[in-house]
Amino acid sequence: MLAVIIMAAGKGTRMKSDLPKVMHEIAGEPLLTHVLRTASELNPVRVVVILGHGRERVSQIIDNESINIVIQDPPLGTGHAVMQAEAALTGFNGDVVILSGDVPLLTAASLKRLTDYHRSKQAAITVASTKAPDPTGYGRIVRDVEGRFLRIVEHKDATAAELEINEINSGIYCVRCRALFSALHRTTNDNAKGEYYLTDVISILREDGKRVEAVEIADFTEVQGINTQAELRAAEAVFLARSK
Repeated sequence: MLAVIIMAAGKGTRMKSDLPKVMHEIAGEPLLTHVLRTASELNPVRVVVILGHGRERVSQIIDNESINIVIQDPPLGTGHAVMQAEAALTGFNGDVVILSGDVPLLTAASLKRLTDYHRSKQAAITVASTKAPDPTGYGRIVRDVEGRFLRIVEHKDATAAELEINEINSGIYCVRCRALFSALHRTTNDNAKGEYYLTDVISILREDGKRVEAVEIADFTEVQGINTQAELRAAEAVFLARSK
């Protein structure tokens, strides 16, 4: 069984717009609509959308009554956001795919590669990675000499050698539901931003002796989040070219 969580609570200040970020459009449809359509192709038994900023407006574009809407307020980080989905997934014991509402070019085929790999490795959590043309600012995927996933190191914490890595964390995950929330309950906000980070789940599960994996699922364009108007225009160009 599979469930999907979509994080769509961000304000998107870099868009320089009063419109909630996931409501900006590509080819006449909101970013979130594109993500919901892709999620539906996985035939999930449950879909949970996490809203925050502008939730009254964003909820109006979610016209499927079977989708669970939960609220993150106040915004205390990605880990805190996903925690809000726990009640909506009560009784669910399968795998959860975690997506972002501002990643509209991701395909169901790429997500199937993620879930297939995750299950073949019997992992507790699998990180979807990609190769970035410019990895500046992104968390790097650190592997051992045999190519096995070790950890994610954030850009600000990376050594000079780690900064040369161009395989990055896409922010997309497949994780066992029970393991996810067990680990989230043990995250802390003891960091500079005072936030709960979803990436902390990886180290917690590793410390539990659980299997953690990372798999490259797509090119950077497909998994890039939309943070600026320029990125929105570029994504629309890719979408339209793909649709021809």
